[in-house]
Amino acid sequence: MTSAVETSGGRVEGTLKRGVQQFRGIPFAAAPVGELRFRPPRPVEPWAGTLDATRFGPQALQAASQLEAMFGGTPPPSSEDCLTLNVFTPSADGGRRPVMVWIHGGAFLTGSGSTPWYNGTSFATNHDIVVVTVNYRLGAFGFLHLDDVGGEAFGGSGNVGILDQVAALDWVRENIEGFGGDPNNVTVFGESAGAMSVGTLMGLPVAKGLFAKAIPQSGAAHNARPRDDADAIARDLLASLSLDATPAGAARLRELPAEAVLEAQNAIVAKHQPSGLAFTPVVDGIVLPEPPIDAIGGGSAGGVRVLIGTNADEMKLFTALDPASSDLDEAHLIKRAATAIGDAGKAAELVIAYRSHRDGATAADVWADLQGDFVFRIPAIRLAEHQVARDNAVYSYLFTWPSPQFGGALGACHALEIPFAWNTLDTGMSQLFIGPADDATRELAAAMHGAWASFARTGTPSAPGLPEWPAYDEERRATMIFDNPCRVEDDPGGIDREAWAGLR
Repeated sequence: MTSAVETSGGRVEGTLKRGVQQFRGIPFAAAPVGELRFRPPRPVEPWAGTLDATRFGPQALQAASQLEAMFGGTPPPSSEDCLTLNVFTPSADGGRRPVMVWIHGGAFLTGSGSTPWYNGTSFATNHDIVVVTVNYRLGAFGFLHLDDVGGEAFGGSGNVGILDQVAALDWVRENIEGFGGDPNNVTVFGESAGAMSVGTLMGLPVAKGLFAKAIPQSGAAHNARPRDDADAIARDLLASLSLDATPAGAARLRELPAEAVLEAQNAIVAKHQPSGLAFTPVVDGIVLPEPPIDAIGGGSAGGVRVLIGTNADEMKLFTALDPASSDLDEAHLIKRAATAIGDAGKAAELVIAYRSHRDGATAADVWADLQGDFVFRIPAIRLAEHQVARDNAVYSYLFTWPSPQFGGALGACHALEIPFAWNTLDTGMSQLFIGPADDATRELAAAMHGAWASFARTGTPSAPGLPEWPAYDEERRATMIFDNPCRVEDDPGGIDREAWAGLR
């Protein structure tokens, strides 16, 4: 066991593993159940005695993940009562170490802060850093915009998942010193929907001042849904449950079994799949006054240092789950691009531009590259451009190391960088994803992991095995390439980037 730590909710006692003190399943907000369903998080009810913080809390209520099934994962228990966090620390001694707060990905539908990939042991033991991993509400429970249907009783409902993250950051500010962390040196980082959350937090008024640095991995600030669109989804979900789009109908959602809401959510997700994520943060005019990327352009994240990047073959993870994509012809390629972008003429221009320097590429290859840029890379570049324009320090990376697994079909796909950034190559899922780690793989992980730790400590990424990493600017666009060997390139993929001028 660890020594007990006093928190704002009460005393907690964790466990000691591999020399790291771990405090698991600490509630940072009240259980969002009953009348608190769809409401912003409320303060946790203090508990008496000492809380046993040796076990992870349940993950947010969610459907089974296709990716977990693909890699043979077993889902942990899930529950509406999910607002807990986990702390990994070298010592709960008031040491004022750098703090890294992780927001997991999963399309705002799945995931958990307790996934073995997100084990903070290496950050704690190798770099003397305190790591916090967070659960937040997902899907309809976290992002169903009921304000227009339900009225004041549902104010902010489309962003309660993001407000859960804010509540966790508030908890860190108030309590992390007792766990050996420095509340004035907090880095928030995340991947995919977690990175999109980080980008949203950068544009969220109530999150200002809660972190000094940000690391969005394969995600940026472009995934907040317009209010009208979010209202249409809410009405669709209510109709699927035979509920009226009225305050009374919305109130009934709080009375239904959680499983019924989850089933309706899953049907809405399937219906909206071709057009992107069904449940995301919402530009509601209450919690989120404007799109996060616009807020960042206006200086909302002034003073926040940013390390941002993507992977070279993001979409290969998803095409592995979409066999039909391998049979694309040119007409269907342009049709898919037009659906995604919303402009048939520009889609055709982009396809031509991408084909101009991809000799022999299939329609499926072009689609994967184009969609990966549309969803991940171009938004990341736009966020970097906005921050740099406001004289904030930004560092850019591109992860290009290809996985040898599945006959090389994954390439440098979405999420592949996670076990490298965390230095968790030996977990079961990592082994399935990247194969057995050899010396070169471990060197790459040590370099990337070290750069993340350096950025969290000083605001500048550096590590043994890495060349000097210049800050990003719109003239040079210096980018660290994570591969064997690591190197700096100026404006990698610049031809494709230029093809997106005026978009995203």
